[in-house]
Amino acid sequence: MRVWLSAAAVSAAMMPGASTGSENENAVKLASAQVLTSLRPQLRPARVDAVKPTSVASEGGFQEWIVGFGPRAEAAGIKRSIWQKALSGMSYDAEVIKRDRNQSEFTKTVWVYLDSAASDLRVKNGKAALKKRNALLDRIEAKYGVEKEVVVAIWGLESAYGTFRGSKSVIRSLATLAYDARRSDFFEEQLIAALQILQAGDVASRNMNGSWAGAMGHTQFMPTSFLKYAVDYSGDGKRNIWSDDPTDALASTAAYLAGHGWTSGQPWGVEVTLPKGFDYTQANREIIKSPKEWAELGVKGMDGKAVRNHGAASILLPGGAEGVSFMIFDNFEVLESYNTADAYVIGVGHLSDRIRGAGKLQGGWPRGDRALTFDERIELQERLTAKGFDTQKIDAKIGPLTINAVRAYQLANGLVPDGYASPGLLQGLR
Repeated sequence: MRVWLSAAAVSAAMMPGASTGSENENAVKLASAQVLTSLRPQLRPARVDAVKPTSVASEGGFQEWIVGFGPRAEAAGIKRSIWQKALSGMSYDAEVIKRDRNQSEFTKTVWVYLDSAASDLRVKNGKAALKKRNALLDRIEAKYGVEKEVVVAIWGLESAYGTFRGSKSVIRSLATLAYDARRSDFFEEQLIAALQILQAGDVASRNMNGSWAGAMGHTQFMPTSFLKYAVDYSGDGKRNIWSDDPTDALASTAAYLAGHGWTSGQPWGVEVTLPKGFDYTQANREIIKSPKEWAELGVKGMDGKAVRNHGAASILLPGGAEGVSFMIFDNFEVLESYNTADAYVIGVGHLSDRIRGAGKLQGGWPRGDRALTFDERIELQERLTAKGFDTQKIDAKIGPLTINAVRAYQLANGLVPDGYASPGLLQGLR
């Protein structure tokens, strides 16, 4: 459930819907066809160009790995009968490795991602989902203190409101990824957690389906997150996030956010305007001020007034100085615990606002820009570091460390220090 990707580059997702008539029907068909790809942004954690997928001739090696895995599973408290039954007759899934290797190459800018994440069609479907489950969601909100629109928005981005919850065997996917050398420790931990879920009786192995990476159910919990936060809200004795009934999944999502410190009544963020001559070095997650203090610097809401005092906040510029500006609060960080991609957090937040009845974002985006590819992000970090602006890691992640390096480079070269890693900035480094 936790992946990192900058707001400037996110995974391919569904196309936004059209408006009326036959165009709308086509949009619905297109959305239905493309919902097989989650709107969850994902990125490889490090450069893996030299790591090649395990060959199809390694089926024997995979079977040997299963035999060796058994004692480790038992040492973690899994009964022999559980792991043997779950892994019996299981084969290596080369498609999962292919997906793992290729996922980072399909990127979109944050604004293109948001066009889909908060499309009119997704908003419409979100309002319908909320209306259908309103009584349930009201009870969940009352219990956990997490606004129902936020829970519905996560549901919408993770599985298109339950219409696609993943059809791959979670056990097979996790076993394949645990056998693979790239992130074996992480996925073996997830596999053991999945076996613990089976052992607890929450779901049968044949029904434990999900994404190729092992995320499960209506809101795509990873097994370790399930063990810690999933709840039996329906009261049937099982924490069932896989069934057509989303009750346990929606409540578990609220429990997850509450467990990470969600503040009821506080927005994730609000769109703001910046004054002429704004000091862009202040647009830094580490610089925190009250809305009143920001207002004194000229940062106002879209109505021209100071933003209400929702607590300490920082300024976020996911598209640089030419993009939309946000004042973000502690709940932004809580949503990051679900998925650390800025684009995902903004997508959840903005979709929840629109489901609640808010309008579209009013600011513009630098739509002439495209997202940097994986190799270009690597190159950007290498060139910055070589010029003395150390990104500290060469991992293709445009996170705080790289943003700080970009900002330092911009300051040193008389550029607007907004920390935005654009194609133009990379060209300048060349």
